Amino acid sequence: MSLKEQIDADLKAAMKSGEKTRLTAIRSIRAALLEKEVSIRVGGKAELSEDQEMDVLSSLAKRRRDAIEQFNAGGRADLAENEEAELKVIETYLPEPAGAEEIEAVVREVIAKTGASSMKDMGRVMGESMKALKGKADGSAVQAAVKALLS
Repeated sequence: MSLKEQIDADLKAAMKSGEKTRLTAIRSIRAALLEKEVSIRVGGKAELSEDQEMDVLSSLAKRRRDAIEQFNAGGRADLAENEEAELKVIETYLPEPAGAEEIEAVVREVIAKTGASSMKDMGRVMGESMKALKGKADGSAVQAAVKALLS
């Protein structure tokens, strides 16, 4: 079952069960995927690749994390709680997040492959590492690993 079919099925289930938070999150996912499809459409109908779908989901999850941080900083725990609930729904469609050991292993492999030796090579290492960990790791975690291994 494709991601789009899974989301449509989950949307129907959420509507039937009356889970408002889940329904809102799934609708936002569906809207973001549709928006991405429309943006890449050239002639006829466009289908998103798995990588493009993961990009959309990762972007939605990052937005939610940023919003949670901002709401907590602003003393709006009620809004942060709502964003956390939506983030949990979005994360069900993302691959299992990579642990610190896996991130470090990928960064070490990229450093060996690119021949990076100093902080000057950080951009190249970050780019390759983020491609390898697409959808599995947050950029800040990868950045921390790269800085630790290159310095």
